[in-house]
Amino acid sequence: MQTYLKIHPDDSVAVALAPLAAGTSVHLDHKEILLSEDIPQGHKFALKDIRAGEAVIKYGSPIGQAREDIAQGSWIHTHNMKTGLGDLLTYTYHKDAAELAPTEERFFHGYRRSNGQAGVRNEIWIIPTVGCVNNVAEAIEKQAQIYKTGTIDDIAAFPHPYGCSQMGEDQEHTRRILADLINHPNAGGVLVLGLGCENSNIEELKRYIGSYDPKRVRFLVAQESEDEIRDGLAVIRELAEYAGSFSREPISCRELVIGMKCGGSDGLSGITANPTVGGFSDLLISKGGTTILTEVPEMFGAETLLMNRCANEALFDRTVELINDFKNYFKSHNQTIYENPSPGNKKGGISTLEDKSMGCTQKSGSAPVKGVLAYGEPVKEKGLNLLSAPGNDLVASTALAASGAHIVLFTTGRGTPFASPVPTVKISSNTALYEKKKNWIDFNCGPMTEGVPLEELSSQLFEYVLQVASGEKVKAEKAGFHDMAIFKQGVTL
Repeated sequence: MQTYLKIHPDDSVAVALAPLAAGTSVHLDHKEILLSEDIPQGHKFALKDIRAGEAVIKYGSPIGQAREDIAQGSWIHTHNMKTGLGDLLTYTYHKDAAELAPTEERFFHGYRRSNGQAGVRNEIWIIPTVGCVNNVAEAIEKQAQIYKTGTIDDIAAFPHPYGCSQMGEDQEHTRRILADLINHPNAGGVLVLGLGCENSNIEELKRYIGSYDPKRVRFLVAQESEDEIRDGLAVIRELAEYAGSFSREPISCRELVIGMKCGGSDGLSGITANPTVGGFSDLLISKGGTTILTEVPEMFGAETLLMNRCANEALFDRTVELINDFKNYFKSHNQTIYENPSPGNKKGGISTLEDKSMGCTQKSGSAPVKGVLAYGEPVKEKGLNLLSAPGNDLVASTALAASGAHIVLFTTGRGTPFASPVPTVKISSNTALYEKKKNWIDFNCGPMTEGVPLEELSSQLFEYVLQVASGEKVKAEKAGFHDMAIFKQGVTL
């Protein structure tokens, strides 16, 4: 088993793939390095003497600066290195984007909707317009399970605390996200449950939903009903009859949209799990499909790599705006732009935001950027898209689903049980997590540290995603989990 790795020829550090004890002899670059300290799994050690103020190089790029002189063989982490990032930057477009060669067309078995869209699930969703009816929505969900028969995969409510007492962009965010979910093709039927006096009431929300199939989307205003639970169940019964008429059929991967997200990352995430997802992304795009990368604050420090992969200068300009808008959002709230990584990230070996971002963006693979999306904006361009959303796991994963992702791939080094509105595949960066939390983790990238090639793991992940798209339930689905969260920025009345 390989126990350490130098990722790029220019790196000044290597990563421990397993715990390494002080005194261990490491052989790299035709020289022997004696470790002067214990190096935890996922953490870095110096391959040469690094002077105070000098850049620390990983992934072939700077991930921070040495706080002090660091001797060869020493542990490198937050105690002796710091971020090298500043605030707003000026960027120049240096195009470095090559189209991927097409590969053989593949198919999954999904559901063809009346509007021509394709879905990977045939669920009935209960969407509250306002938090005041959350309990009603959950009561309807609980009692409606008797209608989960035939080709109905699930009946699920999506409670949230918003829809009223909101202003400006927060109100717009809520309406856009709810409308996006109502229109999502993974739902064969939707009950939109309103209260009646809220800001984002049903009539207002219809302006955001646009045209819809009245057999698929139904509305109920609780204040206009004598018994909203009884009436809601009657609507669900009718929706189940309609949705139950759909059956799976072969659909080209050209129509598959996959969201990509990471959370609870460790020092192996950027070496195993994220590159595997990047390989998957390239493979799907080579077959005409679409992927979406989000969590903008975790692009800081690696953003120029994405900017230069933009297919044209207009997309480059939109990516610059994407990055700077988020930096200005932090600054407008008097918050530090680079207050990242999290305590869990640091424990796993990630030392700075650049370290985290360089690992995070590995999920994007090598394809050109073909689209840049605002929060709540549905995906339009095939290929790799960048989406404006924060790093928060639930908010970002909901944003991916709202933009059209059929499935979310979620890489993690520490694990999490959460779900999103669509099947959320948990991908572990290390085998220890996979073995410990088999009730959470769907796919393990730990074997890469044991010599399994990246291309093989990416291909295995691709085959697994096709199985999920064709109906195989992920662990969160088996547990009955459905989550959603909406991005809040401003005032609550």
